[in-house]
Amino acid sequence: MNQLVAQRRAAGESLVHLAFGEARLPLLPELAEQLAIGATRTSYGPVAGSLQVRAAVAGYFTRRGLPTDADQIVVAPGSKALLMAIQLAIPGDVVLPRPAWNTYRPQVNYAGKQGFGVPIPAACGGVPDPEALQDKLIRARREGATPRLLILTLPDNPTGTLAPPELIRQLCALARAEDLLIVSDEIYRDIVHDPAATPFSSPAELAPERTIVVTGLSKSLGLGGWRIGAARFPDGDIGDKLRNPVLAAASEIWSALAAPMQQVAAYAYAEPPEVTQRMADAARLHGHVARAVHRIAVAAGARCRPPTGGFYVYPDLEPLRPQLAARGVTDAASLAEALLEESGVVVLAGHLLGDDPGALRFKAATSLLYGDEQQQAAALAAADPVALPQIRANLAHVAHGLAQLTDQRSVAAEDVI
Repeated sequence: MNQLVAQRRAAGESLVHLAFGEARLPLLPELAEQLAIGATRTSYGPVAGSLQVRAAVAGYFTRRGLPTDADQIVVAPGSKALLMAIQLAIPGDVVLPRPAWNTYRPQVNYAGKQGFGVPIPAACGGVPDPEALQDKLIRARREGATPRLLILTLPDNPTGTLAPPELIRQLCALARAEDLLIVSDEIYRDIVHDPAATPFSSPAELAPERTIVVTGLSKSLGLGGWRIGAARFPDGDIGDKLRNPVLAAASEIWSALAAPMQQVAAYAYAEPPEVTQRMADAARLHGHVARAVHRIAVAAGARCRPPTGGFYVYPDLEPLRPQLAARGVTDAASLAEALLEESGVVVLAGHLLGDDPGALRFKAATSLLYGDEQQQAAALAAADPVALPQIRANLAHVAHGLAQLTDQRSVAAEDVI
C-alpha cells in the first residue's frame, strides 16, 4: 500500500494516506544521543537483553501497577518478532478478536496453528465478546481444535478504542475457567487520550499467572524503524516455562536486540522527564486528530466508535449502503477502491483485518495527517493541532471525499472539527 501511494504521488496525484499504522512523530533528540552512545557496543549480549535494559523495562511495568522483576523481561527487534516467537514456542490454537491487527492471523498460520476470530463487543474493539468467545471455544473443541492462546489488544488497532475494566475482568475469569493463556498486546497503552476518563486495566493485573504482555516503542515514541519491543512474562516457575521456549526461539531467529537499540530502550523505559512529556504530548495530539476524523465520519452518515486510544478510527458505512450500492460499492474491498479512485483517500479495507468481507468498514490511521517532520513538531506543540493548515487541509480532503462518495453535500471541515 505504501509503495502504491508513493508511486501515485510521484505521478502527481493528490492522496491522503490513512492506511498505515505509523505514529509519525519527530525524533526526540535525547534518543538520538543515546543511539550514538550505544553505537560502540558491537557484541551480541544475552538473548533476553542486558540486565540494564531488562531492569528498565521492569521498572516501566512496575510503575503501571505490575510489580516486575528483570528476569521476567525479554527485549527484541520489535513486538512483532516477540509475538511470532510466542506463536512458534507455545503450543495451542489461537482465539482472536474480529477485526484485529492484520499481522496476528498470518503469524498463527505461519506457526501451523488454527485461528478463530470472535466478533468484538458493540462498545469497543481489541477483545472478543465474552459470550461469543465461550460459544467459539465449544465449537472449536468439538471440531478437534485445541484453543490455548487468547490475544487481546489494549488499546485496540483497528478501532482506536479501549476495553473497559469490567470487560477485562470477565475475559480473565473466562480464561481461567477455560485454561487459556492471554497474550495482551499493550503497545498502545501510553496513547490513551484521556487517562483520567478512560481507566486502563491489564489482564496481567487480574490473571498474572497466565498473561504475557507485549509492548514496544514504535507507537508511543514513533520509533517504528528502530525496532524495539519488549515482553513481560509471569513470574515464578509458570513464567519460566513460557519464557524459556520463547528465548530458545529468539536465539534461533534474532539472537539479541541490537546493542545500540538496547541503549535507547534502557533510557526510554527509565522514563526521564523529556520522555514522559513527549509521550503525553503525542497522546494529546493523536486524540485531537482521531476525534476530528471520527466527527467527519459520523457527519458523513457512518457509524463509528468514538476513539479513546491509539490513532485509528473504524467507520462503518452500513447506514449508507443503498447510496453506495448505486455506485457499485457493495463490500469492504470495493469501498476502499472507490475512496481511492474517486476521492484520493487511502484506507485499509476491513476484510484485510479479518472482518466480514461484505461489511462496509475500513480502518483509518489518523496519525498520517500530521505532515512532514517540521509540521509534526508544530502539531506536537500546538494547543489545537487540528487548526494547523496542513492537518486542516488533510481533514477537509477526507470530509470532501466521504461526502462525494455518498452523494451528500460536501461537509466542510470547519463544520465538524
